[in-house]
Amino acid sequence: MSTTNFGKRGWTPERITSLKGKTYLITGANSGTGFEAARILLSKGADVVMLNRNIKKSEAAIDKLKRLEGADVCVRFIQMDLSSLSSVRKAAEDVLAKVPQIDALMCNAAIAQVPKQEMTTDGFESHLGVNHYGHFLLCGLLLDRIEASSGRIVVVGSEGYNMGLKTIQFEDMNWDGNYNPMNTYCHSKLAQIMFAYKLQDKLKAQGKRTKVYVCHPGASTTSLIKNSAGLRDRIIFGIMARTPLVQSAEKGAYPEVMCATESSEILNEKAYYGPTGLMQWKGPVGECRQEPHAQDMEVASKLWERSEKEVNFKWNL
Repeated sequence: MSTTNFGKRGWTPERITSLKGKTYLITGANSGTGFEAARILLSKGADVVMLNRNIKKSEAAIDKLKRLEGADVCVRFIQMDLSSLSSVRKAAEDVLAKVPQIDALMCNAAIAQVPKQEMTTDGFESHLGVNHYGHFLLCGLLLDRIEASSGRIVVVGSEGYNMGLKTIQFEDMNWDGNYNPMNTYCHSKLAQIMFAYKLQDKLKAQGKRTKVYVCHPGASTTSLIKNSAGLRDRIIFGIMARTPLVQSAEKGAYPEVMCATESSEILNEKAYYGPTGLMQWKGPVGECRQEPHAQDMEVASKLWERSEKEVNFKWNL
């Protein structure tokens, strides 16, 4: 696919000059691509606020980031559990009280391929609850602060959007009748992507300055599968991770960092960014091929209405 804007090597962090005075929020940043995104941003002088569930892992991640990038880097965390809407609301309150500027909110956290149906504390199928509903509410609660900074929302999707159903299963959002670890994960990632493109349209209709970009990390060596998938899937991905088909977590972070920092004159909001090599699993970062169902606005509008109802939050748009 085309990487014309960035040359044959695609986008790399070398394009970033200085991010001093910029503040970036990243969900799920204590490991994997979220951690690597934080490290890259800190190396360029940015302030980073991690929104993580686990306190001990967050403290360990901060210690490691300071060892890697210097003791004086500005990195902190606010506890947030995306599987609990009350936790998301509390975290948003903390952000609004402690973080005066948001240049980008990077929706990076996710769970994947949970072997058996699990429900969040609010009664949602876990993939949809964590990956979509939690981020949907968080973005809505923080939108005014992001808008005040002419900031961005970066939605980290997945090639999984095209590996399951090609639409949203409105008649059974919790998958009570046909639960499948892969299909439910793919369903949640499609929901995230549809939300992002619908949000773009709503922001433009209101003349807002906030930009929304969609990307995916390709196939990267992260703990995503290890942390939530079943034994079979962990074994399969463990074998794949030792092959040339899979790239490093650092390279998997490039698309989201690009979407958070690259000039808006170069980026296209309706694009889908990520690795452009074989199967879009790895390779130079640029604009990827995307199937049309990801931007079906009729389905996206219905999903938006359903999401507002489920999380009990009406966006000011």
